Amino acid sequence: MIGGLGGLGGPGGELAKATCSRAGCREAATWRIEWRNPRIHTGDRSKTWLACEEHVGYLRDFLEARSFPVEVGPFEASETSVEIDSAPNAATRSDS
Repeated sequence: MIGGLGGLGGPGGELAKATCSRAGCREAATWRIEWRNPRIHTGDRSKTWLACEEHVGYLRDFLEARSFPVEVGPFEASETSVEIDSAPNAATRSDS
C-alpha cells in the first residue's frame, strides 16, 4: 500500500482522500488502473494503482511499455475495499 493513501479509512472512521500513486504526487485520485505482470501473476490476480488526471497517461504508458495487460477506469472515492500498490519512483526514473 502506498504511504500517501494511508488507508482509505481515517481516524474515527471517516473516509481519507485517496491520492495518486505516482511518486511525489498528492493529487486526488480520479482514475483506477488495474494491471498484472503475466510472468508472475495468474489471470485472476491483478494490481491496482490510482492516478490523478495529470498522471493517468504516464502510469498507463509505463505499464503498456512492459506489455502488461492494463485496464483503466474511473475511481470513486467511496471504493473502500481497494488495495493499492506502489507506482514507479520518480527519483529512480530518467523518463519522468
